[in-house]
Amino acid sequence: MEKVFVNLKDRSYPIIVAFGLFSKFRCFVPLVCDDRVMIITNECLAGLYLQKFREYLVYIGIQVDHVVLPDGEQYKSLKILDKVCYSLLKKNHGRDTTVVSFGGGVIGDLSGFVASVYKRGVRLVHVPTTLLSQVDASIGGKTGVNHQLGKNMIGTFYQPSSVLIELDYLRTLPRREFSAGLAEIVKYAVIFDSVFFSWLEDNLEYLFSLDVASVTYCVRECCKFKANVVMCDEYEKNDQRVLLNFGHTYGHAIESCMMKYGTWLHGEAISVGMMMAMYTSYYLGHFSIEDLYRVKELFVRAKLPVCGPKEMLPEDYLSYMVRDKKNFHNLLKLVLPVSLGSAKVFSGIDSNVIYNAITSCSAK
Repeated sequence: MEKVFVNLKDRSYPIIVAFGLFSKFRCFVPLVCDDRVMIITNECLAGLYLQKFREYLVYIGIQVDHVVLPDGEQYKSLKILDKVCYSLLKKNHGRDTTVVSFGGGVIGDLSGFVASVYKRGVRLVHVPTTLLSQVDASIGGKTGVNHQLGKNMIGTFYQPSSVLIELDYLRTLPRREFSAGLAEIVKYAVIFDSVFFSWLEDNLEYLFSLDVASVTYCVRECCKFKANVVMCDEYEKNDQRVLLNFGHTYGHAIESCMMKYGTWLHGEAISVGMMMAMYTSYYLGHFSIEDLYRVKELFVRAKLPVCGPKEMLPEDYLSYMVRDKKNFHNLLKLVLPVSLGSAKVFSGIDSNVIYNAITSCSAK
């Protein structure tokens, strides 16, 4: 069992990482006998794990309710938020209840938002079940739902009381979902640590085979990257936490535009977004073409796309990018790598450079 702490003074919390975590009954430290929880999960996970997870909580003396939601990014909405709050109210959950997010990034974002607004705030525990949510989405307190004009446009900052990462759940994760999680892992390496990037190049196959030591090490290191950033810049007031948006301005444009098709996972959109950001940096004279191709090769080995959807034109990206939450005084801000292991925030980039970067990653 590995532990990483997010030190935020009176709102500090542990991230606990292990294979077989829920065979160790001490792991649900934030909850005690007679506590009450509302588990929020989706239809896919409910069929796989909900009954066993409920039995585990009941065994340690916790009162359990649950709500099962449809699976998909399109259900991260105000309409579904209302459905969950209705369930909490109908079952008479008070301010002493705990919302348990049991799922991937969609469930985590939605559950966090619910916990932050239900009766002006209740306790939140994340149990992330996808690789992407384990290394990124469950840590740091960002919550939210989507709007038809953009992704994650309505939300809050609200920290959990703990994050419990059961790596055994990755055994039933579809290969495509696992690859999508690898995109966020590569992101950390490109912007923070070239040595970790080299480790990924050497150990990618071990990750795909769910080698216990490799997966545990990788997830723990990513949790440490994210925790350190959150501790330095919890509310994204300076450029430190903004760095985590490497690839996301382009990637969110893909997700927002393609939402009606439901064909692009978050990690897939972000891998293309990172390619576009690297080309932007290359055209500005910062990122080397050798490092760009090195990252591209790793994406290809990880079964991630490196070209955008054929349905999108460069103009489609720009129409969404101008609404990005990072923009200030209507100036587009982009996180760009300047070398492997280092990134900076740029603004006021010539639109022709952005256009060329998008075109370089357009589907042929």
